[in-house]
Amino acid sequence: MHELSVVTSIVKIVQQEVDKIKGKSVLELYLEIGKLSGVEMSSFYFVWPQCINGNVLSNTKLFVEEPEGKARCVECETEFYIEKSFDSCPNCKSPFKEIIAGRELKIKKIIIK
Repeated sequence: MHELSVVTSIVKIVQQEVDKIKGKSVLELYLEIGKLSGVEMSSFYFVWPQCINGNVLSNTKLFVEEPEGKARCVECETEFYIEKSFDSCPNCKSPFKEIIAGRELKIKKIIIK
């Protein structure tokens, strides 16, 4: 379950940002975790409470945006939504594509007290 390492990395980064400005706690945390990022969201939400217990994120309101997967066909340049990274173009059935959205794993905003 790599979601534990994802969450612990987020906690570490946020803690560093809080320490930089000598903050006390985090009021709100905004994340962007794309549907193609490889993060299993049910596992993410399962480990989240254990990882934030007793640190600057203890009472944080968490907001997670989950962008859909989107690709552009290399053959016909059609843009289309995908659920899995190996989905083919619905227009020409080509398996060759550039994934243009859905792999995000970002800390978008931290509101520190």
